[in-house]
Amino acid sequence: MIFMMSFSMLLPELPEYLTRLGGGDYIGYIVGLFTVTAGLSRFWSGRLADKIGRIRIILFGTIVTAISGFLYIYTTSIALFLALRLFHGLSTGWRPVGATALLSDITPASRRGEAMGYLGVAGSTGMALGPALGSLLKEEISYDAMFTASGLMGILALLLSLRLKESLKETSKLEWSDLNIFKGKVLDFSARHATWITLFETFAFGVVITISPILVAHLGFKYKGLFNLAFVFTSMAMRLFAGKASDKYGRKRILLIGMTILIISQLIIANSTTVPLVIFGGLLYGCSIGLNRPTTFAWTVDLAQPGKIGLALATMLLALEIGIGGGAFIAGFMYEPGNMQSVYNAFYLASGISALSLVYLLVFVREKRRS
Repeated sequence: MIFMMSFSMLLPELPEYLTRLGGGDYIGYIVGLFTVTAGLSRFWSGRLADKIGRIRIILFGTIVTAISGFLYIYTTSIALFLALRLFHGLSTGWRPVGATALLSDITPASRRGEAMGYLGVAGSTGMALGPALGSLLKEEISYDAMFTASGLMGILALLLSLRLKESLKETSKLEWSDLNIFKGKVLDFSARHATWITLFETFAFGVVITISPILVAHLGFKYKGLFNLAFVFTSMAMRLFAGKASDKYGRKRILLIGMTILIISQLIIANSTTVPLVIFGGLLYGCSIGLNRPTTFAWTVDLAQPGKIGLALATMLLALEIGIGGGAFIAGFMYEPGNMQSVYNAFYLASGISALSLVYLLVFVREKRRS
């Protein structure tokens, strides 16, 4: 939760911050560059989690986010800001892989979805509180106060992570050859169904976190993080039972419901001209995340080869970063300052891409879960 607060608290305010630096044309890069390094990290983090242990992977990602929070204070140019976004992306490229693999190690297969749901609740709580706190600090004090709080949250997350116990029964020392992505397996597509679904489903997330601050500001929000709070709140609520439901009724059935809600939510946001309507769309979007995310995580572990859970998770999370980054870059490219129709068009596109996940489920998936 604390880790998620550390980096998410910046998201609603970074578009305005970059615009003040003179980089309004680079809004899509805020999330896009973050996901580039997060995605590239998967070529190492997954297989290293299966070799050197889950805890070391968790600690590395947490250290990066702690350092990054403080460094934003010194980003006085567009180039420095964009470079820091690249560096900051390493945090989510490493920690989530280690944390999810650790949880899967200590959870019975019959309760895997439920466990992923609870992990998601912790993450969603951070994603809810972080943006709200970040907007409050920026509006009432300064950007530097927000950046400092982000760094302090990272340090706290690191201190808490040091108390975790390694779950991998046998670990090996890191060797230089492990860093050579051309030697050995760096991806695993045994969970290809979950990977493809994640790719299509997360495109909307990239659009939402990139363009929604502009939309809600246009509709009169002072604290732009409150929109994030709305969709993360319902995401958190749904995760309390969505994972458990996928254990009982199957991953595919829950994903069909979640993807349908996702498509509808993006259409509602694309037609929002009032605060109540955009909030309603955000609440529905949160429901879709709460259903989809723990289910795809559990499904990935279901399908992973023995001893390759970290690798399978890294592959699925690479798709997640590509989806989010693609949504962010394309939404930023589509955005025309002062033209709100360009904002709405980005959400129409998100709805269309999301529909591909529904088509994939119906056409290609014949679910077989590993017990």
